[in-house]
Amino acid sequence: MDPLSDTSTDDAPALPGDGLREGIVDALRAHIGDQLIETHLLPQTDLWVRVAPEAWQQTGAVLKDQGFDYFCFLSAIDWLPSPYGKGEDDPSDEADDDGPEEMTWGYTGGETRFQVFARLTDIRRHVGVTIKTDVPESLTLDTWLGNFAGANWHERETHEMFGITFDGHPDMRNLYLPGEFEGHPLRKDFPLLARMIKPWPGIVDVEPMPATDDEEGGDGE
Repeated sequence: MDPLSDTSTDDAPALPGDGLREGIVDALRAHIGDQLIETHLLPQTDLWVRVAPEAWQQTGAVLKDQGFDYFCFLSAIDWLPSPYGKGEDDPSDEADDDGPEEMTWGYTGGETRFQVFARLTDIRRHVGVTIKTDVPESLTLDTWLGNFAGANWHERETHEMFGITFDGHPDMRNLYLPGEFEGHPLRKDFPLLARMIKPWPGIVDVEPMPATDDEEGGDGE
């Protein structure tokens, strides 16, 4: 058989692995077991993991012990499709009759409307990992403050903007909004008046160019 005509992939070279990130996953699984729900590894590029809410705090501690002692950020995602439409949509268009969109999750999936995610980096090995967890109905997770002091304001902001509480955090006061402010502005169903009047960031308004002499009165004579 002509080897050039053989389309079999049995002898195709294997894609290069990523022993560093695979080892990180293995070490994490050794500590939290089946509470490591899902992983997504792009070889030589990046790593995402999703853990059970009960293992959220422990996961941060385990990764810190592995060398991930640089805290990058912590925030939340509301996967609910916005009931007000997308900012780039024209509000004059008739609404679709297909019904509401279904929630879809990014890498490592999800099961709840809200997810909290954080990013840690091991600066010695030059590797980072994004950790995600589904937020339970109680909208409460354990704080990371005991392991990462930098989580302080990030958890406060997440509480303020999404309504997620971090159990064990000593000071959940608002950072930006008045203390008596009602609602959580980064939830998809929070009614922002500016969005209701005009989509935000909105359709670009194009102002007409100033009229020329020719347009106003012929040749101007």
